[in-house]
Amino acid sequence: MRVTKITALIAVGALLAPAAADAHISLHPNTVPAGAFATLDVRVPGEQEGAHVTKVDMLFPPGFTSVDYENIPGWSTRVIETELATPIKEGGETINSEVSQIVWTWTGPLGKVNNAQFINLPLSLAIPNNTAGKALEFRTVQTYSNGQVVHWIEPSLTAEHPSPRINITAKGGVIQDVAGHEAGPEAGQTGASQSTPAAPATAVAKSSGASKGLSLAALILGALGLLAGLAALLMARRTRTSA
Repeated sequence: MRVTKITALIAVGALLAPAAADAHISLHPNTVPAGAFATLDVRVPGEQEGAHVTKVDMLFPPGFTSVDYENIPGWSTRVIETELATPIKEGGETINSEVSQIVWTWTGPLGKVNNAQFINLPLSLAIPNNTAGKALEFRTVQTYSNGQVVHWIEPSLTAEHPSPRINITAKGGVIQDVAGHEAGPEAGQTGASQSTPAAPATAVAKSSGASKGLSLAALILGALGLLAGLAALLMARRTRTSA
């Protein structure tokens, strides 16, 4: 099946007036090892006064050959596949297509996402094996009942409408949701390893304070010892003089 109008919508998205947004459409967990089977929640916020979300149209990066979705009351789901130029073999089977797009449409009355609300749209999928160290983008178009359309397609996290994404780490790692990265890592960010964070400033300050305290105590004890030695010397001199 061919990709539907989302590709054209993404191409002209910059020319349309998007809705103002505070939160992002995001994927959770946002850090997954290559080759892992995972359940990802597509978190969709409602951010239009007097309107609700009517459609979520998500474009997949290449390599996802099988995706299952949860049946959400009030929402219909359509999975769109495209034929592979070169079939691949997995588990003894020949695969001729991959998932290129998923479209969720609100049918009501349940599952309505109004302003200041959100919904999770779960997906069960296998992460492609050759994606370790990458940030995979899932460009998405969100439509509201008032006709507003928001294009979550920008590659930078600092953009107004960053695309939903997940960070792919090396095989055998853990699946996790990294705090402070609701929209995922920057596109192209290497995620196979993470550096150890620096010690908090408060901990450094406490350690420094303790060292200063110990040094001061040693100086005081040394001074007291010196005074005691001088006193003993004076007493000895007085004794000799009186004798």
